[in-house]
Amino acid sequence: MAIKLGITGGIGSGKSVVARLLETMGVPVYISDVETRRLMHTDAAIRSGLVDLLGSEVYVSGRLNKPMLASYLFASQEQAARVNAIVHPRVKDDFRRWTEQMSAEHSVVGMESAILLEAGFQDEVDCIIAVSAPLEVRINRAVERDRSSREQIEQRIRSQMDDEEKSRRADVVILNDGVVPLIPQVQDLLMRLHRTVGR
Repeated sequence: MAIKLGITGGIGSGKSVVARLLETMGVPVYISDVETRRLMHTDAAIRSGLVDLLGSEVYVSGRLNKPMLASYLFASQEQAARVNAIVHPRVKDDFRRWTEQMSAEHSVVGMESAILLEAGFQDEVDCIIAVSAPLEVRINRAVERDRSSREQIEQRIRSQMDDEEKSRRADVVILNDGVVPLIPQVQDLLMRLHRTVGR
């Protein structure tokens, strides 16, 4: 079985950049946001669970009613936990199946998830990588990328687990501050991992 990397970090940290770098270096990465959206449309257990929780109008013409789901999700932590209890187990199952398929040809695979630790996905991976950047750098990146206001980005950052806490709980911290070169850090990580698996 392949070594499984969990790539996480707060908004604007650059975890997606690290995931793309890993992919260019031959490590397939499961992008949990993308796969979760897919599963919410295609997985029968998720669809059934969401309909039971929110009613049939949570799907309109077969498509997920995203505004309705979002308003429910963000109304309270308890409501978010109910949705997560439906969705996260199915994402874990999907990641396990994907990992089995990828392990035939790859000794290292990854999962990129902003909520890796919050969602309990740390038990699904062998090594947690936290991508970190100074707060001001993160805010500026996110404002530019999302075309959001500074206040909106700061609110989203406050709603996430603290970046320092993610770094404390990680096995490896990759600094993406725009000053320290990023590629050598990722290359060094992969070299160490490949030595571990002996190929």
